[in-house]
Amino acid sequence: MGRIDDLANRYVDEWAELSPLGATYTGIAGHDGLTDDFSPAGFEAQAELTRRTLNDLDVIEPEHESEQVAKEAMQERLGLELARHDAGAAAELSVVSSGLHALRGVFDVMPTEGEEAVADIAARLNDIPRALEQYKTTLRTEAEAGRVSPRAQMLAVAEQCDAWTDPDRDDFYRGLAGRLTAGGALAAELTRGADAATAATADFAEFLRDELAPRGREKEAAGPERYELASQYFLGAKVDLQETYLWGFAELHRLEREMDAVSAVIAGSGASVAEAVAMLDADPARNIEGKEAFRDWMQALADKAISELHGTHFDIEAPARRIECCLTPTSDGGIYYTGPSEDFSRPGRMWWAVPEGVTEFSTWREVTTVYHEGVPGHHLQVSQALLRADSLNRWQRLLCWCSGHGEGWALYAERLMDDLGYLQDPGDRLGMLDGQALRACRVIVDIGMHLELEIPRDNPFGFHPGERWTPELGWEFLRAHTRVEEKLLRFEWKRYLGWPGQAPSYKIGERIWLQARDETKHRKGADFDLKTFHRDALNLGSLGLDPLRKALARL
Repeated sequence: MGRIDDLANRYVDEWAELSPLGATYTGIAGHDGLTDDFSPAGFEAQAELTRRTLNDLDVIEPEHESEQVAKEAMQERLGLELARHDAGAAAELSVVSSGLHALRGVFDVMPTEGEEAVADIAARLNDIPRALEQYKTTLRTEAEAGRVSPRAQMLAVAEQCDAWTDPDRDDFYRGLAGRLTAGGALAAELTRGADAATAATADFAEFLRDELAPRGREKEAAGPERYELASQYFLGAKVDLQETYLWGFAELHRLEREMDAVSAVIAGSGASVAEAVAMLDADPARNIEGKEAFRDWMQALADKAISELHGTHFDIEAPARRIECCLTPTSDGGIYYTGPSEDFSRPGRMWWAVPEGVTEFSTWREVTTVYHEGVPGHHLQVSQALLRADSLNRWQRLLCWCSGHGEGWALYAERLMDDLGYLQDPGDRLGMLDGQALRACRVIVDIGMHLELEIPRDNPFGFHPGERWTPELGWEFLRAHTRVEEKLLRFEWKRYLGWPGQAPSYKIGERIWLQARDETKHRKGADFDLKTFHRDALNLGSLGLDPLRKALARL
């Protein structure tokens, strides 16, 4: 093992001490009863570790190709993390990403069986009041420096806190305690912790409403400086935002033409997409009643994909052939993947946070989601990197994540499954195209709203030509060009406004993955093999998309 790998592995150890929550998320054992320091000093301690690591990394020469990849990946990722810290990332608060969400979400991936596991949960529950008080101090400190999130996001997060703490809604912490097995003093500690966490979260909602929201930004648009840094961070690449914005219109137009063609197959010549959707939704064979039944359907499809792709288009090692499909105990509306623990004792999991009141599910919409979150999407991508201990250091296997690389691959995986013949059913294919269209909408709306760009006068949809984007126009555009149920779409729209640059990383990331594949194919000519390309690319682990293209060019 070379010096870069040694440095990377030391970084993981020190990082896990500073971020016990992060350690749990990534499956690093030994930290499950502890909670991060959410004070300004805690955020600064993590930044100082990053600065020191970058300084040490700068003077080490790679000893071989795998270390060259590791050095480039670390310099790119850690450098942007530090830039975001210096720009006030600690102040960022949105409906999907904040210190509050890290505290709540960690319980979804913690072990629950056995006295030690329950004791760890009780300890963390009892620590939430301390952590949230520290987090308030950080948010106040950032606000004094003029760094605040939009007021609308603060109020939306407060509403999430309401749902998590309401006995008639999610009642998350008390519900968690009620599902665990404990007796005697541990049971009392668990109940005390659940009550304390619930009260602290409800109090945090009032803090947001009464103290922080009045200081929040009125305008939700991030502006050029914030947005350019965010875009580069989430993509791991610098792109021409104006060119990408215009490409989004062309890509959405292309997808909608394809959707028109598939709709004609489903509902007859000349049928609209809306008519095809209505026909699919009216088909009892394409609908499932009940959350648990829908989860079981996802599990069966995920298992089938793994079984059929292994040994044909991919070689999937045994530990990665297990995935769990799960329902979250909250109703926020998100769909996401969490990776396995380092030793695979905790499997990779596909999560669905079903919105309140939703009880019926359309399978035609979600076939492609299973491929996105499972195999050949995130589960294959994350698991394959985790199993490469022979060529990837612990930072690469456990901590490195770039949204453009990861979400871009998962969207590429959806298209790949179409190419491989897994979406021959026209309903399933319409679901894939509709999902792709949503991601193209994200490119247009996210860049447009946050940079307050002019809507092209010659846009192919005749949508408000020449006007400037606003959140209201963003919502109108999403409603006109997606078939997402309104509650889910509301969550999506709020997410874009509060997390600038992340949502476009899916479609832009897919675009760069396709470009990288074409570049490799051109370079290798007759020697190009698709299965080999996928294997070699995924074996590089997660990294920014600019470093990915550099590394692929050297293969």
